[in-house]
Amino acid sequence: METGRLIKELRVKKGMTQEDLAEKTELSARTIQRIENGEVDPRAYTLQMIAKALDVDFSIFTEDESNEDEALDVDNERNWLALLHLSGILPLFFPTIIIRNRKKTVSNGTADHYRAVISTQSTTLFGCLLGLWVFYWTKRPVVILIFLLLGAFFSISNALRVLNGKPYKTFGMFKFKDRSERFSSK
Repeated sequence: METGRLIKELRVKKGMTQEDLAEKTELSARTIQRIENGEVDPRAYTLQMIAKALDVDFSIFTEDESNEDEALDVDNERNWLALLHLSGILPLFFPTIIIRNRKKTVSNGTADHYRAVISTQSTTLFGCLLGLWVFYWTKRPVVILIFLLLGAFFSISNALRVLNGKPYKTFGMFKFKDRSERFSSK
């Protein structure tokens, strides 16, 4: 919950007006109004004064902020991992490598995701090379298209699964120990 809304709820539960809270905290009523409306983020000292005036523990305000920061970190991590999986749409390794090097520290599970994407790309590339050989003899690009579509399907579905906090699936010639459940949801 947003700090301003929490302050407002606590103030209303105590039966106080904004003016009453302003008087007890030595702040202006306009400052209290701006804090409650989310127009400003109060400093730690201001939060301590408000907590004292409302007879609540100061940590109630800091716990809420850390939970919001943690939720943003999880969303950011999922976005980067989804982008990593989307980079596997085509059997071109350099976008995947660039993303992996850019965001090595996103989470401990990034290496597992990276291996899954490289495995998908390698299988797609191998299938396309096989398809080229079939195309050379039959003049039909069916095998190339099948492997490209399979690779794209797995890349997109894994990106969506990661965004939704679900474990990803592996597709490829290389089998790695499946640890995707560890990183499914936090």
